[in-house]
Amino acid sequence: MSLELITLIVLLGMFIIGSIISVNMGILGITAAFVVGFFVSGLSVDELYAAFPVDMFILLAGVTYLFAIALNNGTLDLIISGGLRLVKGNVGLLPWVLFSLSALLAAVGASTVAIGPILFPIALRLAYQYKINPILMGTLISTGMYAGSFSPLNIFGLVVNGIMHAEKIPHSPLMLFLNCFIFYLLISIVVFVAFGGIRLLKNHTAAQKEAAATVEGNSSNINYNSKENNPTWYKIATLAGIALLITLAIALEMNMGFGAFMVGLVLALMAPKKQADVMKQMPWAVIIMVTGIMTYVGVMEKIGTMDYMTDQIASVGNPVLASLMASYVGGIISAFASTTGFLAAVIPLSAPILQDPSMSAIGVVSALSIAASVVDISPFSTNGALMVANVQGVNERLFFRKLLLIAGLFIALGPGLAWLIFVLMGTPW
Repeated sequence: MSLELITLIVLLGMFIIGSIISVNMGILGITAAFVVGFFVSGLSVDELYAAFPVDMFILLAGVTYLFAIALNNGTLDLIISGGLRLVKGNVGLLPWVLFSLSALLAAVGASTVAIGPILFPIALRLAYQYKINPILMGTLISTGMYAGSFSPLNIFGLVVNGIMHAEKIPHSPLMLFLNCFIFYLLISIVVFVAFGGIRLLKNHTAAQKEAAATVEGNSSNINYNSKENNPTWYKIATLAGIALLITLAIALEMNMGFGAFMVGLVLALMAPKKQADVMKQMPWAVIIMVTGIMTYVGVMEKIGTMDYMTDQIASVGNPVLASLMASYVGGIISAFASTTGFLAAVIPLSAPILQDPSMSAIGVVSALSIAASVVDISPFSTNGALMVANVQGVNERLFFRKLLLIAGLFIALGPGLAWLIFVLMGTPW
């Protein structure tokens, strides 16, 4: 049995063990990385250290630290109040507000790494406060991001269009953006219906009445109008810090994790007596779980498992079938690894398919782009990890399993649906 297959079997075994036994999967991942990497494949300890996702750790730790401060001092509740006023108390519109906001930010060039850490903590706080399914809220942020991420201004669109240009393959940046936006809008509608969105729109729950009363200014029984939830100098400073972080991340492309630590430190120094419980509120178990699994995935990459799976695409002669295989390979790999990195690798490998005169190049590249990004709700990708790290009011382990199941459905259905629409059927435009 090849080493690549062994690593895949071990990964599957980790999922099974982690689902049955109450043990942090990050510990399983780090242990498996050492056993498989050091004893089986012969990697050095330094190479194992290099497999640890330092960037993910800094991102999760920094952002959850900053938003733990914002939660602790009531700033998130202040933001929630403003968001509800925006939709005039209609809780059912909140997921679509967040979808639109994330799509707009992505379309004008903000990276998903910048958008997610800002929106997920606020959105999942809203979901908890107003009894919205957190999977609905988190998924619509993710689909919104990727609805806008293939615009000619975003890094994803730039990578895909740049590679197509370098390979001298006919392409249309506008059509790529349009295809991806329509697909993600349709997926969002399905998710909205499947996870209780219609009920939110129809039913006027107590939470909705409370939200509506907030908008009308009725202060008799509304928490958001209480003295505790009025703006204070510290809440205003926290809001300014979050706004500064967004500006630095989007305009100057500052690392979100380091930027969040920097802003968080300034806020901590401004009110040191209010920091006692902040570190306790950070989801350390989740951070260990995500980074531990990603360490094992990093070992798999060093061993060559990802290259092994990708190289199988070239061995298929039928271009239609090859494009379907490429889509599913992209979905599986991107669930655990970099979407941008996969796109940069798979499009050149798929050049023979894209250059085939019987195939629609824009259809194939649209299917590949969607397949590589639709699975980013996986708890082992940035978006999924941020969802797990910020969910409130549910058992984290149970939520992790549910999110893993939803990600599995996205992996099983998303790439095939994109291939069916854009490659097999083709679009009228």
